[in-house]
Amino acid sequence: MTNNLIIASSCRDRVASWKHGLDDFVSSTLVIDSLSMLRNEVVLIKPKALLLDFDLLGTNGLAGLRSLCAETKTIIIGDDISEDMEWDMLKAGVRGCCRSGSDPKFLRQVVEAVHQGELWIRRTLTCRLIDELGKTSEKNKSYRTSLGLLSKLTQREYDIAVRVGNGESNKQIASACAITERTVKAHLTEVFLKLGVTDRLNLALVLSADDRNKGLGSSDSSMPGGSRFSDIKYSNFNSA
Repeated sequence: MTNNLIIASSCRDRVASWKHGLDDFVSSTLVIDSLSMLRNEVVLIKPKALLLDFDLLGTNGLAGLRSLCAETKTIIIGDDISEDMEWDMLKAGVRGCCRSGSDPKFLRQVVEAVHQGELWIRRTLTCRLIDELGKTSEKNKSYRTSLGLLSKLTQREYDIAVRVGNGESNKQIASACAITERTVKAHLTEVFLKLGVTDRLNLALVLSADDRNKGLGSSDSSMPGGSRFSDIKYSNFNSA
């Protein structure tokens, strides 16, 4: 089995300890001092998984994590990792966290789970995942609703609505569209009816919501893997 796992730490003894029981997974061990040095090795070796010492993250660790090879599944190993920090690392793309003093058999279990595409996190983070997915669903629902309303407009009505949203007066719109102000008012009446609004301010809010939601996908790209909850394993941190 080649190019499966890199173990990286600034401490040689830690590397040796974590490697015990993972020999058939490990393709390389690195005793390094910084994430920048590690990044070059990861790009070169392209491992499937990375067992990374928490101490190597430093003060700007999350930015460094995001710059590592996207195809590599990262497991952070260390002590004193708070729930908030683990959550931030999860959003940065980390697939699992565990204690540095974990039993070799337990550590192997973590590596195997992450290697197979699962998450290994503390149990209390499941609620945060559910909340995050709920927020994403609400955003997408708002986006779909906005699109549904705006799709009822004709091209002329949409153009006029956008101009209203930009703060143009009926006179300005009439001049720009080469139509009479009376025609602008007639179009606006139809726009208000179709969108269920009563004035120019609420029309502008509908258009603003559409602009904010453009580009939203069906899932939150800051979350790793799009894992099902059945693919989540729980770590042995005390707060779990």
